[in-house]
Amino acid sequence: MSQDRAGVDLETSLGYLLKEASSALRAAMEEVLRPLGMSVTHYSCLELLAQRPGLSNSELARGAFVTRQTMNVLLQSLERDGSVTRPTEAPVGKALPARLTPQGRQSLEKATAAVRSVELRMLSGMTEAEQAGAFRILQSMIRSLRDGEVSAVDSA
Repeated sequence: MSQDRAGVDLETSLGYLLKEASSALRAAMEEVLRPLGMSVTHYSCLELLAQRPGLSNSELARGAFVTRQTMNVLLQSLERDGSVTRPTEAPVGKALPARLTPQGRQSLEKATAAVRSVELRMLSGMTEAEQAGAFRILQSMIRSLRDGEVSAVDSA
């Protein structure tokens, strides 16, 4: 009985390779963050707050690719351990803007160094030109998918 099917060849599927790379990156990041008592989501939240102080729960959830509920639980934990502060009442609307504390910044510094070591390891087999090309290509793919562009092949 033949198993002819028009499927995706996982060996040559760019989408599958990107997912595999993403999974390998996440596992490597979790490995270096675990000794610091952090997860990738925990680190992402701190990094987002360092770069964009005052983000709401919803904005942090979108930036860290998790649900609002997951982010809310994380923010409560970060508040309890002294890494983040939020006002008791929303200054406007319902959003409680979060900010890093000095303790949160210290934790982030250690985590950033650990994550950077993973990124350097990931890029170690590439020349600077190849790294620059990879950044351009990935940014182009993201833009194309977010803009909803349809290729000539798809519209034919």
